[in-house]
Amino acid sequence: MKIPKSFNIGAASSAWQTEGWSGKKKGQDSYLDDWYKNEYFVWHEGKGPDIATDFMNRYQEDIELMKKIGLNSYRTSVNWARFFTDYEQLVIDEEYAKHIDNVIDALIEADIRPMIVIEHYELPQVLQTKYGGWNSRRVVELFVKYAEILFKRYGDRVKDWFTFNEPIVPQTRIYLDAVRYPHVVDPKQWMQWNFHKVLATAKIVRSYHQLKQDGKIGIIHNWEFSYPRSRKYQPDVLAAYRFDLLNNRLYTDPLILGSYSQELIELLKQNKIMFDFKAEDLEIIKNNRIDYIGLNLYKPTRVKEPEYSWNNNAAFNIKKYYSDFTLPGRKYNASRGWEMYAPMMYDLAMIMKNEYNNFPWFISENGIGIENEQRFKNIDGIIQDDYRISYIQENLYWLIKAVNEGANCQGYMLWAFTDNVSPMNAFKNRYGLIEIDLEHNLERRLKKSAYWYAEVIKNRVLPDESVYEYYSAFEEKNK
Repeated sequence: MKIPKSFNIGAASSAWQTEGWSGKKKGQDSYLDDWYKNEYFVWHEGKGPDIATDFMNRYQEDIELMKKIGLNSYRTSVNWARFFTDYEQLVIDEEYAKHIDNVIDALIEADIRPMIVIEHYELPQVLQTKYGGWNSRRVVELFVKYAEILFKRYGDRVKDWFTFNEPIVPQTRIYLDAVRYPHVVDPKQWMQWNFHKVLATAKIVRSYHQLKQDGKIGIIHNWEFSYPRSRKYQPDVLAAYRFDLLNNRLYTDPLILGSYSQELIELLKQNKIMFDFKAEDLEIIKNNRIDYIGLNLYKPTRVKEPEYSWNNNAAFNIKKYYSDFTLPGRKYNASRGWEMYAPMMYDLAMIMKNEYNNFPWFISENGIGIENEQRFKNIDGIIQDDYRISYIQENLYWLIKAVNEGANCQGYMLWAFTDNVSPMNAFKNRYGLIEIDLEHNLERRLKKSAYWYAEVIKNRVLPDESVYEYYSAFEEKNK
């Protein structure tokens, strides 16, 4: 299977998951930094963003490895909490801003396209404490000004911008599920955060084009793909539809189509979590749509009709409208507990083609995290991650199949370039093409998948073998 020359093949990460705190000044904590300081014990083995992969000091080394593999692009973020020393007066931390300059220049020098996210869970804790974070229109205003500064400073070299990565995640984990610090159940605030992030994106799109930047501005959204247990049983179909509305389309509909669906608005009103807004907000959203979108896709969610009636006195949660369904015989990653279903790539491509007017998009994250990968090292110390090769190959197969059938998917980005820190998971499950050796001064080593990925990028051909052999190498080793 040939991969089109225009199809971008890269890898992704973020500032907070790689940089470490080297050079960070007092008062520059992000929400993630504050969480780690208050609940370090919930992070696997106590590891977190304080050291991460020390990209702050070792970015040149990592970019040389990106060049060796041949990445077309690298997506990361600017750490909002570190970019300023005063978030109200927008006083830039020139030391950190120069670091971003250096990273961008080094990527371009290595012929790697820099793709920059403006906020990847890096909300300054100062603004969370003072205003309630994204509950406040003041934070929206400050975020827009921050984005404008980035465009003016780096827009001559960066042509791919994204307002947020996974904008729905922090507030879902904090205000709906309450599994993350500070564990607050407040579904109205959950939806207000969602709305303000959509509004902030529209305002930033407007600013970007008013500044006559010659690149593109979009958002990275984590698509939670829902499959009904039965496509012929209407309650199951309705459960999947409502799951989709409340997880996916509350971002894609306004940002791509220009408005929220009436069905979503009705659900919000019924549950008394309708967001507060001004009349002009909806016009701003309608008239300032994103140029393209990145979609993170990892696993399917299989749902069925709710098994139990919902307690109407209980706080709203999306689970009101569905129950989980486990597909018998599914293939899954035992380290993560996630089902692996590569045809989901094709199904998402058809949604973007048929329901979103073939809007331009790309896979901005996809990958597999495996625990205790060092058990797969060969005599030369190279991790033999055949399971990752099979995973990428199968997902790319279904994605390129969709492209060949007219889907406007423009690329694939692997999560992640190196092993890195994840919320709570820390380094437990490894996702990288590059191993980070925590026992030996964060030494970097290419895994077998890195060499395979390099060949795919170089030859623009997806090998035919093993396309349908679902992770057989990994399963055989774990019998």
